Amino acid sequence: MSQFLGSHFNVQPINQRALLAAQTPTANQPHITLFGKRNAGKSSLLNAIIGQDIALVSPIQGTTTDPVSKTMELLPLGPVVFIDTAGLDDEGELGALRVQRTHKVLEKTDFALYVFDSEDLDLFPYRAMVDHFKEFNIPFLTVINKIDVISEAKLKEVSKPYPEALFVSASQGVGIFELKHELVERIQADKEDPPIVGDLIPQNGTVILVVPVDSEAPKGRIILPQVQVLRDCLDHGIKSYVVRDTELKSALEDLKQVDLVITDSQAFKRVNEILSPEIKLTSFSILFARHKGDLQELVRGVHIIKKLPDSARILIAESCTHNHSHEDIGRYKIPHLLDRVTGKTLKYDFKMGHDFPPNLEDYDLVIHCGSCMLNKKTMETRIRFCRERKVPITNYGVVLAYLNGILERTLEIFSL
Repeated sequence: MSQFLGSHFNVQPINQRALLAAQTPTANQPHITLFGKRNAGKSSLLNAIIGQDIALVSPIQGTTTDPVSKTMELLPLGPVVFIDTAGLDDEGELGALRVQRTHKVLEKTDFALYVFDSEDLDLFPYRAMVDHFKEFNIPFLTVINKIDVISEAKLKEVSKPYPEALFVSASQGVGIFELKHELVERIQADKEDPPIVGDLIPQNGTVILVVPVDSEAPKGRIILPQVQVLRDCLDHGIKSYVVRDTELKSALEDLKQVDLVITDSQAFKRVNEILSPEIKLTSFSILFARHKGDLQELVRGVHIIKKLPDSARILIAESCTHNHSHEDIGRYKIPHLLDRVTGKTLKYDFKMGHDFPPNLEDYDLVIHCGSCMLNKKTMETRIRFCRERKVPITNYGVVLAYLNGILERTLEIFSL
């Protein structure tokens, strides 16, 4: 570890701190993105922060061609995702595409570092990016790099327009400790994650997690939203019982009091039929609609279904990529149920991963997954894009509750 890194703000690569970082899903880690012009030293600065040559460094302009993500351990903050980006002044047809990809990273950025070359303090791209930071509600730090190549008097003169800037030399290790200290302080001040279920159920309360096992379930594991809800229950002193839908009736007989049943949305119909009316019911997907986005907005969006015209275009957006089967919820189950309930022939487009289309105006409705693989910033941005374009958006759990006629019941726990 480089001498200048300091003991209180060490950064460890994921393979050295694998246990803690692996237990924190990437979607729950702060995303820190480095922006700036070509040759500002973004990649060198990233390497200096983490104390290893992770990012490719070269004196040739445009070495970083695409956003590159790296999960690291930034102590005492914990696991974070650093994203290195292409230069904002990239040229040519390919350069324009690289800049476009750099701008798209704004959608998932929780904190930004704008990096200057001390010999090129160009205000134009900086001001444009600051406008984008404000648009996306992204806190940021201005960093002036390569201070070792100019005199102190020259630096004082050229840095006047940037009174809040931090001054560093990535190559010499100057100012890196101070930068990390400020970075940790700023992110920690805004890092408190809202609970998933802990504010809905009292301590020592009881929930049942219904986890059907089908061909979509990974062998030997349960899926990420179920793991995260289970951990949230443990963190808040809530007793949780994990059963398949086939054992739910027996579990209810074993328990004197059940505060909430949380089910996979695909099992809504079966679970609803088993539960007595006084037991509250919701789904993992609906919990994540609130945890990662805006539940009220997604509930408003679902009511457009009754007004959809024949041949309406529906965008189904899923945050993760996986092989598809006849049991796939997004590509098969929701479209078939939606067609049957509405009695209309609807047109569907499918987007996976981080591919959220710019032509949202072409759609009558967006149906999004629970977004467990996206960070909160990305989901909030997607909801905002839809709102600005007056395109209703909902999510898997909300739409399945609506189509099964139990939406009101599944929202009762939230007191909307």
